[in-house]
Amino acid sequence: MSDLILNVTFGVVDRSRKVPSGNRKHKRFIKRRQLERKRQQLPSAVQTKGGGLKKCGGRGRRKRKRTKGGGEREENGKQGPNGSIGNNEASTCSTQQGTSTKGPQGVNKTHKGLIGSSGSPPAPSKLVAIDCEMVGTGPGGRNSDLARCSIVGYEGDVLYDRYVKPSAPIVDYRTRWSGIRKKHMENAVPFCKAQREILKILSGKVVVGHAIHNDFKALKYSHPKALTRDTSKIPLLNRKGGFPENVSISLKRLAKELLHKDIQVGKSGHSSVEDARTTMELYKIVEAEWEQHLMLNSEQ
Repeated sequence: MSDLILNVTFGVVDRSRKVPSGNRKHKRFIKRRQLERKRQQLPSAVQTKGGGLKKCGGRGRRKRKRTKGGGEREENGKQGPNGSIGNNEASTCSTQQGTSTKGPQGVNKTHKGLIGSSGSPPAPSKLVAIDCEMVGTGPGGRNSDLARCSIVGYEGDVLYDRYVKPSAPIVDYRTRWSGIRKKHMENAVPFCKAQREILKILSGKVVVGHAIHNDFKALKYSHPKALTRDTSKIPLLNRKGGFPENVSISLKRLAKELLHKDIQVGKSGHSSVEDARTTMELYKIVEAEWEQHLMLNSEQ
């Protein structure tokens, strides 16, 4: 009888458990379905690591809404303040009253409030005439600084007449023309104070003057054009005096021809009160016709 030999292994053999292939395919299918559903629900967002949501494309953009004028504005944004341009000369004084109305709308409203729709002249209480005398400051006295200002009403009554002390040292008093002397500066009003007083009177008024841009320049001020009457630029006045319409004629010559009086005579200098009154008298000659002309032009 032959011997039977048996090989018996007592160790436990660890066989890896085979996972059915069907389960692995099913899991991959489930994951794809979940991802597709998330993409459909959140097309413009992605999931972050912390579980929050962030917009795609880096920085988020605010919604912009198209305006009527063709521009765009942010729907929830706040508009910043408009930048304003300051006046270096005017800012030297603490306050500025009666400054010119900015923009055509403000000027037109004020203009219509003072002058009737039929082109009738402004009320006498709303009319003033101004004349200023200047002295020389700066290198060689070439700069013209205010040294006296006179303002009169419609009937020639004096509303303001004071000597003004310039902020810069006076180099040339120009006495022959200005009538200003050193003694007049002893009790003169400082420029900033005088400026506030003068602009308070001019505010809302129709201001008459001869070559008035020089007076406003000395005041470091700009009056609304619609409320300014410059007798050196009224063709109707020149025509009545027999002068060319487009030429600036001196106040002295206009007064002699139209008012038959002599002004600015002698060597003592000009009188700003006399010049202001003369300017108002010249304006009165053509007041009705000129205001009608201005109204028709403004309507056109």
